[in-house]
Amino acid sequence: MTPTYKELCEFTCEIARSTGQFMAEERKSFDASKIENKGLHDLVSYVDKESEQRIIAALQVLLPESGFIAEEGTNDKRGERFNWVIDPLDGTTNFIQGVPIYAVSIGLLDGEELVLGVVYEVGRDECFYAWKDGGAYLNGEPIHVSDRNDIHDTLLATGFPYNDFSKMGTYMQFLEWTMKNARGVRRLGSAATDMAYVACGRFDAFWEYDLKPWDVAAGAVIVKEAGGTVTDYKGDDNYLFGREIVAGNGLLNELILAKIKEYNS
Repeated sequence: MTPTYKELCEFTCEIARSTGQFMAEERKSFDASKIENKGLHDLVSYVDKESEQRIIAALQVLLPESGFIAEEGTNDKRGERFNWVIDPLDGTTNFIQGVPIYAVSIGLLDGEELVLGVVYEVGRDECFYAWKDGGAYLNGEPIHVSDRNDIHDTLLATGFPYNDFSKMGTYMQFLEWTMKNARGVRRLGSAATDMAYVACGRFDAFWEYDLKPWDVAAGAVIVKEAGGTVTDYKGDDNYLFGREIVAGNGLLNELILAKIKEYNS
């Protein structure tokens, strides 16, 4: 019998926490000589790869028929119904440099629908999680997006392009507008953490382009279940594979999308 979404989420939280504890221990004696370059400014370490292997092994026991869409490609099996979308270490550069903002991110697709998301932010020992129609939580307590609707009262988050600079011009125009109008703009270096912070109201909205499915899958579920809105730059639902995303409290999304459209026209 297939576990419920809630049961799957609870088990996934345990897996994410266990993996995060492994990362924290490895960070104490991290061997920087084992860093690899996947592409321009795109780093991977043995910690990323081993973390992914640990996660997949545990999820295979939890849901044997499931498949995987995982950043490091340690398992490319696809499931007929269920597929886990995994970033074992979101914020690899932070981890390598000793900046304590990085997370385990695990989402679950049931067919084409995201139904579960877990983001475990290791540095603060914070586990954000949600499942379809079940609400969103942080370490057992319900969370909700902010209710701020005046751009001047908001704190926004983004991610800087690091190897795809094709939209840099329009990105910088929009960034300038946010810097002049919002209370502040932050760049943490972990999209999963950014979206988790939107879900609990620390940030009011987040936007970025050139993201992969494993960067946003878990966070999107958590934001939505926390009462927020998640779209691509056109306001549509193609954020998982469309490589662009706006996640916010819903009150700001229309304004943000309009400005993005203005600078991309």
